[in-house]
Formats: sequence, structure tokens, C-alpha cells
Amino acid sequence: MKLNQVNLLTLTNLALSAYALPSTTPPLNGLSRFSTLGLDSGLATIQASIESSLQYIGLDLFGAEKSPLVLSHDQFPNHQIRLFHPKLCDAGVKQYSGYIDISDSKSLFFWFFESRSDPSSDPLVMWLNGGPGCSSSTGLLTELGPCNIGKDGQSTTYNEHSWNTNANLLFLDQPVNVGYSYSDTDNVNTTPVAADDVYAFLQIFFKHYKQYADLPFSIAAESYGGRYAPLIADVINNHNQIDKSIYKLNNSVDDFKTINLKSILLGNGLTDPKVQFPSVYDYACHGPYQIFDPNGSECANLKSKAHTCESLIDTCYKTDSRFTCLPAALYCSYLGMNEGSGMYGAFQQLGLNPYDVRQTCDRKKDGDLCYKSMDWIQTYLNKPQVKKELGVPKYIEFQSCNFDVNRSFMGQGDSMHNSADPAIPNLLDSGISVLVYAGKADFMCNYIGNKIWVEQLPHALGKDIAQMDDVEWHFDGHKAGSYKLAQRGATQLAFLEIEEASHMVPMSQPEFSNEFFNQWIHNHAFNSTRV
Repeated sequence: MKLNQVNLLTLTNLALSAYALPSTTPPLNGLSRFSTLGLDSGLATIQASIESSLQYIGLDLFGAEKSPLVLSHDQFPNHQIRLFHPKLCDAGVKQYSGYIDISDSKSLFFWFFESRSDPSSDPLVMWLNGGPGCSSSTGLLTELGPCNIGKDGQSTTYNEHSWNTNANLLFLDQPVNVGYSYSDTDNVNTTPVAADDVYAFLQIFFKHYKQYADLPFSIAAESYGGRYAPLIADVINNHNQIDKSIYKLNNSVDDFKTINLKSILLGNGLTDPKVQFPSVYDYACHGPYQIFDPNGSECANLKSKAHTCESLIDTCYKTDSRFTCLPAALYCSYLGMNEGSGMYGAFQQLGLNPYDVRQTCDRKKDGDLCYKSMDWIQTYLNKPQVKKELGVPKYIEFQSCNFDVNRSFMGQGDSMHNSADPAIPNLLDSGISVLVYAGKADFMCNYIGNKIWVEQLPHALGKDIAQMDDVEWHFDGHKAGSYKLAQRGATQLAFLEIEEASHMVPMSQPEFSNEFFNQWIHNHAFNSTRV
């Protein structure tokens, strides 16, 4: 069968049959999420249930008071926050951690750090990692948080380039069953549902922490966060514009908070898959690191696959159906990463790190995601004393990335939906600025695809970007990257590509990333020299 004659029904049936069978792909640590419960032992199960209940009301099994502060919101009667005050990572700043209890069986974990500079006036930024299924604590401990994970996960070290140097930072594990977040019975498998949960969390948080409620608020996200962030921002924006009277509940309309959303930042994101996945050919065969010979058979095959992939995603866009979006996901991404075909299959055979093509990857030594630090994070965040400090139930087993969540989203074809249009034009029309940044050494969500969709964005600012030439961006006398920035009124749309940077830009270029981040959130133009 030719590549341009992919049988959608065959792919769909394959997908549905696969998802009906028990998963054979283990999580990163080779254990099930609740393996520490000892589900084969009734005694262990009972003990874990008792322990969970005791911790929920503020006690551990030894009777020590944990005294969480419980916050609620009249507008969201099924939601509440259990709050703790840890001293981990950076004891020099005020911290909050805990859970949003969406229902009796769904709880999302968060960790908040005040700014090191001026928390009363510095902006507030919520950070989200992607996956789907990866904890935002991975970004906290390896990229932009106040501390970095130490070797073997036994400790942390101070991060002088943390984004909380001049901003308040909020890290959220979402959806449920990601990181420390958990659910007994429920599962979230689409981004729109996850976005509603995040919106409820923010309403509760801002109601009880009014000192942050009026600060300029931004959402920064990476990788699959390129889908999360636009939809979450769109939910916030839509609620902000709706008459508050529809939220009136027991005459408590004043409880509803208009969120002061100013911008979103998307780092090496998956935002417009119809552009992003076919651009694998452009990057691999004509990119800065030229993975394959442009005249070789690999590039010829990739070019053909790119056309098929684009056609499948186009069908998904037009029908908005799981039965068309799932085959696109299987062809363009899932099969490619796991079975040696699709857009990523040829690359997988090279032994290179897909998140940084300058590096090799031996998964037996480096881990499934090519970074030992992912395992170190699991070691650290599964320490009993760390869990207790953060207010995490003892039975919760932290995973840096949960492949069950990943497969659940995949089974809905969630990754094939367009998160750029109409969400981002709507945000721009509402005065919410958008920065798309990308490390040039990333293969997974390469900078070429990200640049193309920004230039093709159906908005006046997108047209402005398309007509611009790149402007070099320098840091300490060296070229750090190049950018395009369009502005109408106070609203900005910008694309920034960063030299010698990976999928995780703050990890590979901490000084560069801290610089552009501070320039962006403090409304400075991208300067050619260090501020």
C-alpha cells in the first residue's frame, strides 16, 4: 500500500484493538503507578487507604500534625485546595505546595515560589511541562526552577538563573495522574477537559491569595504545553469576557475573579501539528544540523511521508473526530516513535537524542527519555521526607512522565488538534501577547515548524511577522539567536529561535533563557545586549 493511500479504517481498528488490550509499555521506572500499595495484599491496601484519609485531615500514621490550610470557592463547590508551606529547594523565598481537590477522587499538585526580587509587584507565571503526562516538577528541577536536581537524586543545588529571579512561579502537575497528582477512579484524556480544571484551580488560588491576583499573569509551557497553554488561556479569556452575572451563586458574584492574563510563552511546542509534524522533513534534511543527506533515500522517504502525514492531519482538522484524528496520531507520531516508522522512525535508528541532536542517546544508560536527571528527579521526589514537606500522601509514587496518561491522550487523538487557530488569534484580539521560542537543536518539536505556523497564523500580527526579516539577538557580545516581533498597540506576537539550545531551552541555555524571559514578562523589547 502506498503511503498516500493509508487506510484510515485499518489504522483506526488497529488503534482501538490496541487500546482494548493491557498496556505492555512500562512507566519510566518499570513499576505501575500504585505499585507501592501492594495491590495483591489486602492488608497493604487497607493500610494505604487509612494513611490517605489521615493525611487528608492533617495527620500522618504517627499522629504528627501536618495542619494543611484548606481553601474553597463558592463558585466551584466541588473544588478545594489543601495548602502546605515547604522549605525545600530555595528556603530563601516564600513557598506554597499542596493539592487542588477537584472532587472526592481527583487531586492536582502544585508548587509555588515567590520572586527573589519583588514578589508584591513582579509578574506571576504558571509553568507547565508537556508529554502529555510529564510533571512540571521536571521543569522545576532541571530547567527554570529555584533549584536543580543533584546527581543521583540525593539533593538539590541552587539555580542562580531561575525564572523566579524576577517573577513569582507556579508549577502545576496536570492533568490528574501526572507527577504527584492523583485520582482513584477518574481519568482526563483531552486538553479541553484539563483546561477547565486548571481554570478552577486559578480561581480558587486567586480568591485566597489576593496579593497575587492583580499581578500580570502569564502561562509558560513546553513541548505538549504548546497545546495546553493556548487552550487554557482561551478558557481564561472567554470567562473573563462573559458577564459575571452568569456565575452568580448565592449572591456571591464578587467571588468571581477576572484573571489578569497578559501573555503566553510556548517553548518548542506542539501547537499546529499540521505544520509541525511534516516539518520533520525540513529539519532533518535541510536544517542547521542536517541529519540526513538531502539527496539520499531517507530524505526522499521523509518527504513522501510528510505529505501523507499532512493529509491525515488535515482530515482531522476538518472532521474533528477521534476516528480521523487517531489514525493521524498513529501515523505521524505514535508509530514513528515506537515501531520504527512514521515521521520519526528513521531518526530513531541513529542513536541520537531527539531533544538535542548534538548528543547521542543510549536508553539503557540514559533512560527512556535520554536524560538521567529524569530518574534522579523520581528518586528525590519519592523520598518520604520530601513528600511530607510538600504535603504528598506517602503512598503516591512520583513518576517524571506517566506513559499511561500519554497513551490515554493518544487514544483520543488529542495531539492532532489545532491549538493555534482559533485560540491564538482570539487571544491576540483580546490584547494577550504571545511569544513562541524554540531551541535550534531540538528534533521533537523543531524550530522550523514553530516558525512556519507563527508566520502562517491567520491574524494581522501573523501577516506582519511573515513580512519581516529576522533580527539577530545578542547576549554578552555573542549571537544568542534571532527573532521576529510584531506589535499593534500593546499586543505583541514574537518568534525567537535560540542558538545551541535543545528542546528544554532553560536547561541547555540557562542564561539566554532567563534573559529573554525577563525581557518579555517585564515588557522590554528584545535587546541586542544584556540588560
